[in-house]
Formats: sequence, structure tokens, C-alpha cells
Amino acid sequence: MAKLKAKKKTEESTFHPPQKWFAPVLAGWLVPGGGHFYFKRWNHGALVAASVTGMFVFGLMMRGRMFTPESGNLFTTVVTYGGYIGDVASGVLYFLAGWLGYEQPYLASPQADYGTKFLVCAGLLNILAMVDAYEIAVGEKS
Repeated sequence: MAKLKAKKKTEESTFHPPQKWFAPVLAGWLVPGGGHFYFKRWNHGALVAASVTGMFVFGLMMRGRMFTPESGNLFTTVVTYGGYIGDVASGVLYFLAGWLGYEQPYLASPQADYGTKFLVCAGLLNILAMVDAYEIAVGEKS
């Protein structure tokens, strides 16, 4: 009987209305750490902002390439779309770099390759921060 109640409770808590979580998740995407700043978690927001911004800036300094979606064979499509999503997940940093004219052609060097990875990892880290903001918004994390 206790298992049925526990199962019912988890089933009920799976849907959360967007009004509850949309604003902090959007803020977290646009500005790294914005979701935590939304909840007045200044230390967490500052750490996320510094980490994501630092990784993104180091990626630019290493002349990393920003991905653009390209189609072709399956491997090329998956890699370029995945990298593009990782880049765009950095939010305003991605758009600011593009607006300021940052464009790096493909360079066959380890430094540029690491820079490309840093740019994508900055976006992936920001996605983790957005998930954290979502969990705070819906009450799954205090």
C-alpha cells in the first residue's frame, strides 16, 4: 500500500506549469547564472557566471571555432548540430561574440581544437545551471 502512495505522489509531481519555471530558466540561458540570480542565490549565480564566462573567453582566446549547423552525412550533421546547440547555450556570450564579428575558420592546431571544446563546454555547463534553476523553481531542490 505504501508503494502505491509513493508511486502516485511521484506521478502527480512530474508535471510543473511553465509559469513556475520559465522565467528563471530563460534568465539562466540568456545570462549565465541568471537563474540563480533570479532566486537571489548570489554566490551560486556568481560562480556559474564566472565559470561559464571564463570557459567561453578562454575558448575565444584559443581561437576556437563556433559551430554552424551543416548537413551532410550523419556524423557531420550530429557533430555540427550538437556543437551549435552547445555554443548557443552560452546565451548572450554567443550572440555578443557573433555581433562583435568573431569568426574563426577551421584551424588544424591543438590549441584551436581545445578552444572549440571550451566554447561548447561553456554552453553545456550553462545547460546544467539551467537545469539547476529549473529544479529550484519547481521545488525539487531547496
